[in-house]
Amino acid sequence: MSKSVKILLEVLLAIVAVGLVYLIYSSIMEPVNFNKEKAHRQAVAVQRLKDIRTLEVAFKSVNNHFTASVDSLKDFYENGKMDVVMQVGSADDSVAVANTAAIRKQNKKITNEELLALSQKGMPLVFSITTPIAVKDTLFNGREDFCIDSLAYIPFSGGQKTIMDAIVKKVSGVDVPLFEAKMPWRALLRGMDNQLRINLDAECEAQSRYQGLQVGSVSAPNNNAGNWE
Repeated sequence: MSKSVKILLEVLLAIVAVGLVYLIYSSIMEPVNFNKEKAHRQAVAVQRLKDIRTLEVAFKSVNNHFTASVDSLKDFYENGKMDVVMQVGSADDSVAVANTAAIRKQNKKITNEELLALSQKGMPLVFSITTPIAVKDTLFNGREDFCIDSLAYIPFSGGQKTIMDAIVKKVSGVDVPLFEAKMPWRALLRGMDNQLRINLDAECEAQSRYQGLQVGSVSAPNNNAGNWE
């Protein structure tokens, strides 16, 4: 074997060795990178689902039911009002309780505003004032990253819609409003390794879990919990 052929074979073997090392490294890092990107996308999606839950709970407090429409949540956020209760004094303060009872007995038509004026003058009293406040000025106040328009969409999905549902279901003979919002892995992990995503779906199915992220449930009341909690 000539020296030049020997050198060529050595170079080829070195290239093959480097290629094998690269393939082994890639096979190891592929699931690591997948899980890292999945965690990033999941954090964004979870925050969006939490925001939907916050709005749904506020919406129900005013309307006595949930909604399956993100447009309704948006209108509620931008134009709706909700009652905010301010507690003055403490029910554990016996003097305040006695003073309040005596004043109300003497003047049954006295308003909370008049009671507040007396309280501000130093008289111990206990009562609450309910004030309607714009939802927009109450929820997500100071959250610079909040965008009402984003709630309709699954992040990283290319514009696919958040899956929403809301019903009233009989639970132990009582009508219970329920809602759910879902973001399947196939949409949330769009563009990522498809086989690893299929494996994730299969794992969820084997464990009888939803194949994605979900908050609330219209099939099984869960106190509006998220399946990541």
